Amino acid sequence: MAQAKIGMIVMMVKQSFQEIGVYETLRKLKDVGYTTIEVSQLPMTPENVAEVKRACEDFDLSVAAMSAILEDVKLPGAPPQKRENLADNFDKIVADCKAVNCNFLRMGILPFQYLASKESVIEFAQKADAMSDRLKEEGISFYYHTHHFEFAQFDGQYVLDIIRDNSTKIGFELDVHWIWRGGLDPVEFIKGYAGRVKLLHLKDYRIGHLDLSGGDFGKSMANIVEFAEVGEGSLDMKSIIEVGIESGAEYLIVEQDQTYGRDPFESLKISRDNLFKLGYGHLF
Repeated sequence: MAQAKIGMIVMMVKQSFQEIGVYETLRKLKDVGYTTIEVSQLPMTPENVAEVKRACEDFDLSVAAMSAILEDVKLPGAPPQKRENLADNFDKIVADCKAVNCNFLRMGILPFQYLASKESVIEFAQKADAMSDRLKEEGISFYYHTHHFEFAQFDGQYVLDIIRDNSTKIGFELDVHWIWRGGLDPVEFIKGYAGRVKLLHLKDYRIGHLDLSGGDFGKSMANIVEFAEVGEGSLDMKSIIEVGIESGAEYLIVEQDQTYGRDPFESLKISRDNLFKLGYGHLF
C-alpha cells in the first residue's frame, strides 16, 4: 500500500480565489506547505480547470480528489437546485478529473430528498453504486463525504450505515468532526468502514466561549460548538490518523469549515505545524 498523504481542501480558501485567482492562491498554499489538494466549491469552468492544471505543473501539486454531486436536489414544494451534476454532466466531470490527473471523485453531500425514508436512502445507495460502476470504467473511484445528519436513524440503524450496507462500490470520505458531533467516537467508527475509506477529513472540534455581553444566552449556548485547527481541539488526532491509515486511507485532508476571523492560510499553517509535532511531517 502506498504511503498516505496529507493535503487540504481548497473550499477553505475560496475567498482567495476571488481576490487573487486560482493560480496565485495555489502558490500560497504551496508556500504554507501543502502539496496535495482536494478541489471543492471551486467552479470547474474551463479557465479554472486550466489554472489548477498549470499550478499543479508549476508548483508540483497533486489533486487528491475532485467534487461532484450525483444529481440535482429536489425537495417538495421547492424548485430544483440546478448545479453541475453527474447525471447530466458525466462526460464533462470525467474530463475535468483527467485534465488534472485525479482518480478520486467525491460527493460533498447527498441530495436531501433521499433523507426522507429508509427506502429512499437505499435508493440513493443503489444509484451511487451504479454511478461508481460508470466512473470505474473511466479509472475514477467514487466517494461520499459524510456530515452529522447521516447519524439520524431509521429502524434503529444510522443513515450512513444503511448506505454502506446497501452498496458495495461507493467509498466513504469520513469526516471525523461530524462523526464526533453525531455522537460517536471517530476512532471506533472508522474501523467499521475499513477498506472503504480511502479519503479521510481531518477536522478538529472545540467548544468556544460563551457570549457574555448580555445577549441571547440560549442562542450563544447553542452556537459554541466550533470547527478547530487540527491539534487545537479535543479530538485524538494521532489515534484517528493511525486508525485511518490502518483502515486504508490514502489521503488525509485538513478541513475547517470556519476560522472565526482568522486568516484561513494561518489556520492551515497551524494545522500543518501541529501535524508535524505529532510526527506526520513525512506525509506532506
